[in-house]
Amino acid sequence: MEVVSRTVRMQAALMLAAASPLALAGVPDDPGDALPPAGLRLYDMTTETGMPHLEENLRYAIVRQRRCLDPRDLSTSFWMIHDVSLQDCRLEQSSRNESGATYDLRCVGGHGTSGGARWKFEPGQLRGTLDVKLGGKNMTFYQRIVAKVIGQCAVESSRPAAMP
Repeated sequence: MEVVSRTVRMQAALMLAAASPLALAGVPDDPGDALPPAGLRLYDMTTETGMPHLEENLRYAIVRQRRCLDPRDLSTSFWMIHDVSLQDCRLEQSSRNESGATYDLRCVGGHGTSGGARWKFEPGQLRGTLDVKLGGKNMTFYQRIVAKVIGQCAVESSRPAAMP
């Protein structure tokens, strides 16, 4: 029953993304936050989410935003990781070198959800893919991010901002 409920929540999140990409641009940081740490850069991000098992018109959603990222830790860059359906899951870095990094999806709920992410570091941009298999079912989804550096982060610009 938990797997079915989890799957329904994932489908609802994807439908929300397709209907209102601006709603998923991110939660603003506390304006009292300290200056961003070294390595943080402002990126123009395009995130494509796909759920191949859904009907054609619901399979894909694209969200575009400006967001500060630190390439030293990309474990929270995929917005779906913050969804309630993955609330007991997190990405843990398993390897890293100058050309990329890989992360394993670790879930503690015993529901069998599995997956991982891989990042490729290129001059002026990052490319990442998150692949997830929802436990017990043959239901999968992915998120692909292309993030292009557009500048330095300042306190005001460290908050995600939706793109027009």
